[in-house]
Amino acid sequence: MEKIRVLEMIDQPFLGGGQINLLSLARNLDKEKFEVFTCSRGGGSLVEEIEKNDLQHFPVPFSKRIGSKIVREIRAILSDNRIDILHTHGGIAGFYGRWAARKCRTPVVVHTLHGIHYLHYRNFLLKHSFIFLERYFSRFTQAVIFVSEADKEKSMKFKLAPEEKMHIIKNGVDLSAFQEEERLNSTPEMRKEVKLESFQPLVGTVARLHRQKGIPYLLKAAKTISQVFPRIKILIVGGGPLEQKLERMARRWGVKEYVWFMGERKDAQDLTSLFEVFVLPSLWEGLPYVLMEASVLGKPIVATDVDGNREIIEDGKTGILVPARDPEKLAEAIIRLLRDKGLASKLAERAKEAVPLKFKLSRMVEETQDLYLKLYQRV
Repeated sequence: MEKIRVLEMIDQPFLGGGQINLLSLARNLDKEKFEVFTCSRGGGSLVEEIEKNDLQHFPVPFSKRIGSKIVREIRAILSDNRIDILHTHGGIAGFYGRWAARKCRTPVVVHTLHGIHYLHYRNFLLKHSFIFLERYFSRFTQAVIFVSEADKEKSMKFKLAPEEKMHIIKNGVDLSAFQEEERLNSTPEMRKEVKLESFQPLVGTVARLHRQKGIPYLLKAAKTISQVFPRIKILIVGGGPLEQKLERMARRWGVKEYVWFMGERKDAQDLTSLFEVFVLPSLWEGLPYVLMEASVLGKPIVATDVDGNREIIEDGKTGILVPARDPEKLAEAIIRLLRDKGLASKLAERAKEAVPLKFKLSRMVEETQDLYLKLYQRV
């Protein structure tokens, strides 16, 4: 039987949630049934990981500025490689990929929304333009995947796609990526790099520096935390469009001495393993991988009580959930876990046991494969 040729496509090549999802599928789809190709902008951590896994990658210069040249390039990739299933991840790839697939009659098109970000746009016209485009392109999409139950509910409310095309496939975490021995070996070097003394409490987050992630509220919380723990150190791991602005905020608000901006890091898990508390102050989420990863690493978690986060963390049982945009409540929860080591340990142990069972990579891959096969058989 000839293999089904699948193209997994996303716009940006950094390692965010959508990119981890794409990479997990590209690595783990059944190689006896599927031949897998990948597509994104060139360069970046994602492409490095793709090349390490000997997967074929097609670079495309995705842009938010509409250009027919991008569509032509994608059409050529789809046609030249006889792609049977195009799976787009996120809004920009979904826009260009589905446009191109429509023109060259790709048999099956699947689209995953890793959080419906445009529903949170403050610009009314822009928000409703994206809603219109999603409704339009869903007509030429065989399946729309949501990574959380909340996102499907929001999609139904805004009628983004016909309900019969909607599927929930929650993210799955790759436990094999967490090598305990390697991490322990790197710990002394990590502590030295961040100049961490044995008596210093360390709190941190791993996040794309974008409005969605609510980092200003963590910076505001830092002032309150430092009054209780004057030696506190807060690491912010990740890059993004707000990096310089956030650094200016930290200086202006007088917390620069407590906050370290680490930039985008390939060793984010090693840094996370140092944290006494993992924090995610997001304003909205899809289904964040970082909470799964922090759970597997045995970190007590403070996260905002928003869609996506609450599907992973159970307040008071596997972590602490606080209201979004509330730096005082955020600081209060972090201080509580830094003071109460017993509670922190109990929450971390429960999360380490519960979260990996609920969000298995094998389940995510199997559900996606089954969907691919079902859709392909209909062609």
